[in-house]
Amino acid sequence: MLKISNTVTRKKSALKTLKEGSVTLYVCGMTVYDHCHLGHARSAIIFDVIRTYLEHIGLNVRYVKNYTDVDDKIIRRAQEKGLDWKTLSETYIAAYEHDMARLGVRPPTLAPKATEQIPEMLALIEDLVSKDKAYAVEGDVFFKVAAFPSYGKLSHQKLDEMQSGIRIEIDPKKKDPLDFVLWKNAKPGEPAWDSPWGQGRPGWHIECSAMAMKHLGETIDLHGGGEDLIFPHHENEIAQSEAASGKPFVGCWIHHGFVTIDEEKMSKSLGNFFTVDEIFRKLSSSHPNEKIREILRFYLLSTHYRSPVDFSDQGLMAAERGLQNFYTLFQKIHEIPAETEADHGKDFLTFRADFEAAMDDDFNTPKAFAVLHTLRGEMNRDLSHGRTERARSGCRLLVELGGLLGVLQMRYQDWNNIDIVEVNASDSISVKISEFQAIVSPGLSKASIQKLVAEREAARREKNWARSDEIRDQLAQAGVIVEDRPDGSTRIKR
Repeated sequence: MLKISNTVTRKKSALKTLKEGSVTLYVCGMTVYDHCHLGHARSAIIFDVIRTYLEHIGLNVRYVKNYTDVDDKIIRRAQEKGLDWKTLSETYIAAYEHDMARLGVRPPTLAPKATEQIPEMLALIEDLVSKDKAYAVEGDVFFKVAAFPSYGKLSHQKLDEMQSGIRIEIDPKKKDPLDFVLWKNAKPGEPAWDSPWGQGRPGWHIECSAMAMKHLGETIDLHGGGEDLIFPHHENEIAQSEAASGKPFVGCWIHHGFVTIDEEKMSKSLGNFFTVDEIFRKLSSSHPNEKIREILRFYLLSTHYRSPVDFSDQGLMAAERGLQNFYTLFQKIHEIPAETEADHGKDFLTFRADFEAAMDDDFNTPKAFAVLHTLRGEMNRDLSHGRTERARSGCRLLVELGGLLGVLQMRYQDWNNIDIVEVNASDSISVKISEFQAIVSPGLSKASIQKLVAEREAARREKNWARSDEIRDQLAQAGVIVEDRPDGSTRIKR
């Protein structure tokens, strides 16, 4: 039974949905004024895995993730760049979707833009005003926090404590410093829409409530985002939504931890962030995109979603080494001819159950990866004892379960970025090395490698083992692995 940690209760509880066999999920998306950074990538990957696993257990998932495409930050950035605000937001939406495709993140069921839902926002604000839950002052409209007694239940703060400790700048238009804006009066040169209170634009918080309620209903099963959104954004979503509908807004709130650098939150405001595009460009000279995707997913999912992840090059390298162990196994299996069509799937029911138990425990991806590592160890033992077909079946399960996390989906040849070259000792030497670009040593060209391989084969025929080993070591220093096979042929690879 799937249990999820609910931010409101601070406890793990069984997933309950309004409609049997279906689940609704809303996640707060990007404010699109810049490129997607690794923190955004982690959020997208986490909810991509959650969605995939919910589907795996048989649920029909309706997943909505919005774009905030009008905002103070967007307006300022557009002015800095001398662009129209809409052009800027559309540019970064396209860049975000490109990054998501590179990360293997599937598009949500719906990806509404805030500017497409202005009528719904206006209707929601008018409803709150009519119920005396909001008030208008000089073209601005504010939510009346005092009219919602349970305010603070998500962030576990008491109203009187928030009032005494408030640090936000006092707006003289507000009746209470905690009141928050639902509609902003238009300023010269800013985008604006008609409203009962004059020209203006929506506040950030009302956007998500309106989009969630329009596309998923007044009560949704799951709502997620980063822990930095708990207060005030998600707290305000609850207040305005429940004040309007009189119904619970969300069944379960899911919040994930930050990506940090030197244990400090990665953010654009602090300037300590890496964009997804920067990471792909940095690694693309030696890694195909599919490999970078798997390394990033393995890295970001190897820590539980509720905990922070500290980003480092060393962490990425460790993730690559972890995945390499699986792809080395896949290569070993591939190189052994299949003997039968035997299916040993029943031998691995315990591994499947353990993997699903890990994911049922609040989407515990580190524990799920531990199961995959244990299964990999079992397959290596099978190979060492000659149980090839059992190992082959186990590897099929590794690929299947890894797919739920978005890893182990590449051909081993593509993962290693290798062009396999075989030289038969009984034939004349003719070595073709193509697509063999990323050699560690800049001093060894393709021609040099070809010459050394041919020289080593000649030394082996002459039983000059010392020279053969010397050349093998020279190639190894250049990042080239030489494998002598039982049939007398030689295989080299990066």
